[in-house]
Amino acid sequence: MSPLLLTLLIFGVMLGLMAVRIPIAIAMFAAGCAGYLLQAGWLPLSNFLNTQAFARFASYDLSVIPLFILMGHFATQGGISKALFAFASALMAGVRGGLAMASVMASAAFGAICGSSVATAATITSVALPEMKRHGYSGRLATGTLAAGGTLGILIPPSVPLVIYAILTEQNIAKLFAAAMVPGIIAMLGYMAAIAVYVRLVPGHAPEHDTVTERINLQSLLGVIPIALIFLIVFGGIYGGIFTPTEGAAVGTAATFVAALFKRELSWAKLRHCFYATAEGSAMIFMIFIGADLMNAALALTQVPAQLASLVGSWGLPPLMVVSAILLVYVVLGAVMDELSMILLTIPIFFPLVMGLDFGLPAESVAIWFGIMVLMTVGFGLLAPPVGLNVYVVNGMAKDVPISESYRGVMPFLASDVLRTLLLLFFPAISLWLVKYVG
Repeated sequence: MSPLLLTLLIFGVMLGLMAVRIPIAIAMFAAGCAGYLLQAGWLPLSNFLNTQAFARFASYDLSVIPLFILMGHFATQGGISKALFAFASALMAGVRGGLAMASVMASAAFGAICGSSVATAATITSVALPEMKRHGYSGRLATGTLAAGGTLGILIPPSVPLVIYAILTEQNIAKLFAAAMVPGIIAMLGYMAAIAVYVRLVPGHAPEHDTVTERINLQSLLGVIPIALIFLIVFGGIYGGIFTPTEGAAVGTAATFVAALFKRELSWAKLRHCFYATAEGSAMIFMIFIGADLMNAALALTQVPAQLASLVGSWGLPPLMVVSAILLVYVVLGAVMDELSMILLTIPIFFPLVMGLDFGLPAESVAIWFGIMVLMTVGFGLLAPPVGLNVYVVNGMAKDVPISESYRGVMPFLASDVLRTLLLLFFPAISLWLVKYVG
């Protein structure tokens, strides 16, 4: 069997198992086992399985993943989202489409202490959706806004997909977080601009005059101080050289726990849920790690990824054209895979290819910029049909809104995503601006 045919067979087995709803970690593991077994035999496969799990999970850097997940659950269960939305809605009072914009702002702020897109979407939806409905926002605009706002959970640091990218490519997590700051803010402002344009071009989806009259007061201001302090402690400590990103995750988790206790909404049942959900989420991610490692090992034996990199390099295509093609592949993969699986499966293939191209930038800058481009692009899969995990989550909480309306609601935000991606693609300096200040 030729290497190319074997590679197609490995991917075919994986996609076939996913099509019958086998969990993606098991699908990648089974496809990888089959490919490795066909090429190397049982004994090398058993030796690989015997050592790979320990080699992967003995990494100290991986502990940042459950810590950031636990930090997000403390924020979710501790009622912090209510204070964020109250402050944002007071800030945007009197602006047409203000409640929708406030939802985006609250999602961005919550993402700064969460790191999960789905958790951000679900948490802010539970607070903002009833208010938007009460003030006359259509189901289309409300669910589309909340689904898009949820993606800011991974675009604004801390971001679990960005941590995984850093581990896979051996890049500095703090520098990647710094690189994601400006694009994340651009994403938030782009979504707010999309709302402002939409409510004016398509009347009837938002009230002509927002009836939210409550302005910023001392109570709303005090509500966001704990969130601001957590952000300053975590990122100030990381960039000030006081502690590492892993230690920062631990400090941030402890600070978020204290803030949740002060809110007096963290019962024993919710506390248990935080730890159980963290264990479940971490186990899912680590299982995908093992499946992706085996899949990538089987693909490496075929030598097709290396041959592909050499082939693309020999074509002499402009580097930006190659990166654009890779980003389009991520958009297509987003129809069948979640963002973590895409990153774990494809980065070992695409990263060496990109690093072999000449962008006129230092190698570290290319690696960081490409990571931000991947992070921006996998967000498409969270919104675009036919999957759109965020859309399903938000629509499931808005039971009276047809799923087709929710998909129509995210279209203005997908247009904003396209413009932002093109901006970051052609101007890498935007992503790299803050990196130069990180030692």
